Amino acid sequence: MDDRFGEDGGAGTAPVVSADEDSGRWNGFVFRDGDVVISSRSKHGTTWLQMIALLLIHKTPVLPAPLAELSPWLDHLVEPREAVIARLAAQRHRRVIKTHTPLHGVPLDPRITYLVVARHPLDAAASLYHHSANIDRNRLRQLVGKPPVPTSTSRPPLREWLAAWIDHDPDPRDALDLLPGVLWHLSDAWARRATGNVELVGYADLADDLDGQMRHLADRLGIAVPAELWPSLVQAAGFDRMRVRAARLAPDPVGILRDPATFFRHGVNGDGTEVLTPTQLERYHHRTTTLAPPDLRSWLHR
Repeated sequence: MDDRFGEDGGAGTAPVVSADEDSGRWNGFVFRDGDVVISSRSKHGTTWLQMIALLLIHKTPVLPAPLAELSPWLDHLVEPREAVIARLAAQRHRRVIKTHTPLHGVPLDPRITYLVVARHPLDAAASLYHHSANIDRNRLRQLVGKPPVPTSTSRPPLREWLAAWIDHDPDPRDALDLLPGVLWHLSDAWARRATGNVELVGYADLADDLDGQMRHLADRLGIAVPAELWPSLVQAAGFDRMRVRAARLAPDPVGILRDPATFFRHGVNGDGTEVLTPTQLERYHHRTTTLAPPDLRSWLHR
């Protein structure tokens, strides 16, 4: 594997900065025993896993506050760091904190459980393609202190876009949602999975057996759920149910999404692989051999 994707600078020593994220906002954050950090790249199932963790912690199918309020995104520049820290400090329940930063850029603490959710990269990329059209870019620029720019609704078809996504070869730190960045993020977590407090969660596993995966995560987090509550919690974590409650569950505390319900588009497996030609799929798999270890690739591509 390319050395760029296997290096380990240690906890919190490799900052990740983009136009609207800064992992430096973790510096000085005070953890509590039992905190849960959910780390993934965009459209890999972050919100789904946040929902599951919060349902297990609160033991109710109706969360006591909007999801983004209960589980804020600490790295995101759209809200002042002080406001996010204050919101987390005021919480008296077990905390769930979102990040899109790979674990090497987050402080690692043995008291904390780190959940990393992983989706087939092509499916995540296809979802990202659709998601990007739902973001009000000038609203986002306003929130991070940048002037508005002219926007265009024209873009290439999904197949053409995915082919370019596969072939782009930036330093992964500079483009975390392109293929090298996605596999850099997941390779780092994969290498840490034996540490005892890092758990990789498969998006496909959640889709195939939500009840079983929620029970596994409850055991992993040391949460006892009364038997009579399980059906209602599993139902609340279903994709269709989350879409119905998008106004409270979409990760949009400051109004960046044009339509919150569209955030939960449909979440099926195969979106990315089915649109590509056999030659393009072969190119994708060839590229991944240089970007991730074989056991991780086998797990992702089950």
